Formats: sequence, C-alpha cells, structure tokens
Amino acid sequence: MKFRLFRRRLTISSPRMAVRSALPWPLRWIVGALMLGFSAAIALWAFEFGKGIAGLDSHAKEELTLLRQEVVSLHSDRDKAQSISNTSDSLLTTEKALQEKMMSQIRQLESDNHSLRDDLGFFEKLLPAGSTEVASIRSLQAEVLSETQLKWQVLVIQPVKNAATFNGKLDLTLYGAQAGKPWSMTLTGGPQALQFKQYRRMEGILDLPPQAVVKTVTAKVIEGTTVRSIQTFKL
Repeated sequence: MKFRLFRRRLTISSPRMAVRSALPWPLRWIVGALMLGFSAAIALWAFEFGKGIAGLDSHAKEELTLLRQEVVSLHSDRDKAQSISNTSDSLLTTEKALQEKMMSQIRQLESDNHSLRDDLGFFEKLLPAGSTEVASIRSLQAEVLSETQLKWQVLVIQPVKNAATFNGKLDLTLYGAQAGKPWSMTLTGGPQALQFKQYRRMEGILDLPPQAVVKTVTAKVIEGTTVRSIQTFKL
C-alpha cells in the first residue's frame, strides 16, 4: 500500500503542487518601488560624488561667466576692428583720389612748362640782335563773354637776350558807350604790378556796368612815369 502511494506521487497522475509567495502583491509593488528609488538615489549620489571628485562643478559657473565676458570682449574687439577697417578703406579711397588729382595737376604743370619753354624758345628766335627796346606789348586780346563781362589777355616781352628784370605796371583802359554816351573804364584797383625778365602773360576778367558797350581796349606798359609800350585792340 505504501509502495503504491509513493509510486503514485512520482508519476504524472500525482496531485499538482503550487508555490506561492507569502507577501501579497501590493506589498510586492511597494517593495519594488522602494528598491528602485533606493537604487536611483545611490546612482545620483555616485554621480554628484564623482563630479565633486573631478572638480567639474566647483568652477563651472565661474568659467561660464568668464566665457560670456570673453565673448562680449571679442564682439567689442571685432566691432572696433571693423570700424578701423572701414576708416582705413575710406582714407585709402580719399588718398587715392587726392593722389590722382595731384598727378593730374603735375601732368598739367609739366604740359604748361613745356609750352612755356616752347614759347620762350620761339620768342628768343624773334629777338633782334642789338635791340635796346626794354618792354613791349607783343599781343593784346579781348573777348566779350556776356553783357556784363569781358576777358582780356596781354603778352609783354623784353626783346633782349639776358635782359635785366623789368619792374613796372600794366594799365588797361576800356572805351565805348553806355546808354548812348561816351564811356571808359580802367582795371579795378588801378594798374597791375608787372615784373618779369624775358616775357610775361597777364589776363583777367572785368565786370562791365549795365548797358555798357566796349569798342576798344588799350593796354599800356609803364615804367615809373614813362610809357614803354602801348597797344589798342578793337572789338
């Protein structure tokens, strides 16, 4: 009989057995939650402890503040550098324009100097040998620019090679009519000082009074009280 019971327990026909926990499921949930929380607390503590050991958190705020200050300083330096660059570009542009203008003036002066040298050589060839004439008006030109302006030009030379410096005056007189009556006019401020060795070109613009009609222009070269040369131009 005992053998049959023992054999029955060892076969598939033996009664089933179930192993159950002694704790109910709400307590198991609470215990699980406590274990998870405890593990998370230990992990967080380990992380903070590691940061403290490595020194990552102690100076992080100070370094962040310094980095922000450096960024502001770099932005300021960049703005200053940009301003200096813009100013330099403007100065270079102005300097380039001035240089081009100066080069243009130099070329013009060289051209005028060349023209004057040619004129001097031409006039020297025209000088008669042994002439004793002191100063002579070689050319007198006048042009009415408008009803109220007249342009004049006088060329005076000394027809002597290696002539001494001439010191005198140039007087200019306009003759004509104004409102149907005789009219005349001289240079504003009186005769102009005239000083030269070989030749001198003088020119200017005169303002005419209303209703003035210029008929002739007379130029005189005066030395002291002596008239050395006189010439009249008819318009």
